[in-house]
Amino acid sequence: VKAATGEAKPKRKVAAGGSAPVEMPSGLVPFTGMQRAVSNNMVATLTTPVFRASRDIGMDKFNALYRSVKEKGISVSALIAKAVALAIEKHPIMNSQFSEEGTVFVPDINIAMAVAIDGGLITPTLKYANERPVTELAENWKELVGKARSNTLSPDEYNSGTFTISNMGMFGVNQFDAILPPGQGGILAVAGTREVIEPDAQAVLGLKKTQKMTVTLTCDHRQIYGADAALWLKTLADIMENQAESLLL
Repeated sequence: VKAATGEAKPKRKVAAGGSAPVEMPSGLVPFTGMQRAVSNNMVATLTTPVFRASRDIGMDKFNALYRSVKEKGISVSALIAKAVALAIEKHPIMNSQFSEEGTVFVPDINIAMAVAIDGGLITPTLKYANERPVTELAENWKELVGKARSNTLSPDEYNSGTFTISNMGMFGVNQFDAILPPGQGGILAVAGTREVIEPDAQAVLGLKKTQKMTVTLTCDHRQIYGADAALWLKTLADIMENQAESLLL
């Protein structure tokens, strides 16, 4: 009776040949300063009306490009940041901010990318990502990640983003939505690459294997509309599917 009413805890029994009970964490662990900041930012987004749009992107040419430059130290993160920045160049509304007076267009394209670190989450930023060569972006990104993990980023290196990328593809995630950071117009959630079978009139049996990646764009609906998001995703897909070599220019 006492166990049923909570007055006494039931005793754990170990079955013959079974493993011992696992002791799980218990009790309150206070937030660190970074965790509190992340929590406050998440709450702040609740007042922003957002919408989401997803698209599959063919990754065969992009992945082939990555394999050809991997030994030069160019990362997937740098290549994706460059592709996103070039797509924003053609659709400046994606680099905008909302104000009560209207839409604020930001001339610099600064791509923030989420990095999980001990005790929280931070978004190091590749500034002027559309203008810089991808080799330089890759070197800068490696440096920024190192600083993030050693807690030595300067405020300008993590709070100057105008558009954010959250990439969980390395964890095998097929699709997810990302929460829009305050003060930005868009964030792109990047999932993992997967192999699919699709029709191809030129292939044996009319089918071929190809690699796809699902991306999901979250936008501030106060100044960015569905058509804006769809056109931007189309441009991003075209860059990654058909113009991958342009990322090296």
